[in-house]
Amino acid sequence: MKNEKKRIALVNQRYGLEVNGGSEYYTRELAEHLKIKFNVEVLTTKALEYETWEDYYNCDIENINGVTVRRFHVSKPRNLWGMRIFGKIQKYFPFFKEFIGNLWLDAQGPYSPDLISYIDSHQEEYDLFIFVTYLYYHTAKGLIKVADKAVLLPTAHDEPYIHFEIFKSVFMAPKAIIYLTSEEKELVEALFPVKQKINCIAGAGVDLPKVIDNEVYRKKYRLKEEYIIYVGRIEPGKGCAEMFRYFRKYKNENPKSTLNLVLMGKAMMDIPVAEDILYQGFVSEEDKFNGISGAKALWLPSEFESLSIAVLEAMAVGVPVIVNGKCKVLKGHCDKSNAGLYYINEKEAIDSLKKILNEDKRSILSQNAKRYVNENYQWKTILDRVENMLNRIMG
Repeated sequence: MKNEKKRIALVNQRYGLEVNGGSEYYTRELAEHLKIKFNVEVLTTKALEYETWEDYYNCDIENINGVTVRRFHVSKPRNLWGMRIFGKIQKYFPFFKEFIGNLWLDAQGPYSPDLISYIDSHQEEYDLFIFVTYLYYHTAKGLIKVADKAVLLPTAHDEPYIHFEIFKSVFMAPKAIIYLTSEEKELVEALFPVKQKINCIAGAGVDLPKVIDNEVYRKKYRLKEEYIIYVGRIEPGKGCAEMFRYFRKYKNENPKSTLNLVLMGKAMMDIPVAEDILYQGFVSEEDKFNGISGAKALWLPSEFESLSIAVLEAMAVGVPVIVNGKCKVLKGHCDKSNAGLYYINEKEAIDSLKKILNEDKRSILSQNAKRYVNENYQWKTILDRVENMLNRIMG
């Protein structure tokens, strides 16, 4: 009799082809690769936009690229006011940190008791649960219910929230932890006593389209000049306001420069109106890779990243990166690959832009970028690590 595949549930706050987010995109990639060896389901909410968590998807169950997705109602919207208040007062009431932390968690959301109830009542139907992203309600409330068969994929970085008392139990509870980078592992083990837990550093694979054509992209968007590119949510929390300021300073100091800044992703802030800042919104995978391939560099100004798939995608097509050196993960990519430049302040950012436009310098960085991804971020290698760890847990 043929052995049945082990049944694994991946739990994330949002899931879908329309979802624009790092950990959500990673969850989809992981689910679609793991389905070859395991019976994979995704447990998630009906939300699309994280600003409100308002229900968007109507169906309770659907199939996306061969993966069963179960969606659950979000009972109340995200409460930004509550998050600010409860986040601030925790330090003033140390004896009530856990209580206040739970209030913050409810405000943060996505508040879906239906999802947690399903996990609790159907836990015997699954061999393992993988909770992606430590930060949200689904992980903090759901993981505890199934701790003896739970794996945490925290996507952690050094942000204020990770120091909240409520998250100590989240990191302590699971059977194992999947890290995305060595920097993330070092951070988590410095904050929580989890060194003895089963773990692996997985990373992410990069799947490139069979055909990548920058000329098709340039014709579609009528783009003739050289450009650097930003891919992701366009918001202050991602360092975009600082990026706009630094770019304008560079252009003012170099008035003859024809360099453009291309933006791909959902805008969640006002974008400066300028001929050399080109906003293209949420684009197809084809347009994304075609656009990245012709950029002088991919610019990621975020201070808080646990991996950055956009950086790896750029490197995979030989495009060097410019990143915020305050982020240890992004700085680590540059140090390990010698395929990018990082900055700490405005002067260093502008200097990085100047260096990246030097063709000789850029040629060396480009070769290093491809090599770095080929050696470290292939799905076969990553899946071997993850599968070995999952099989070890499940016996």
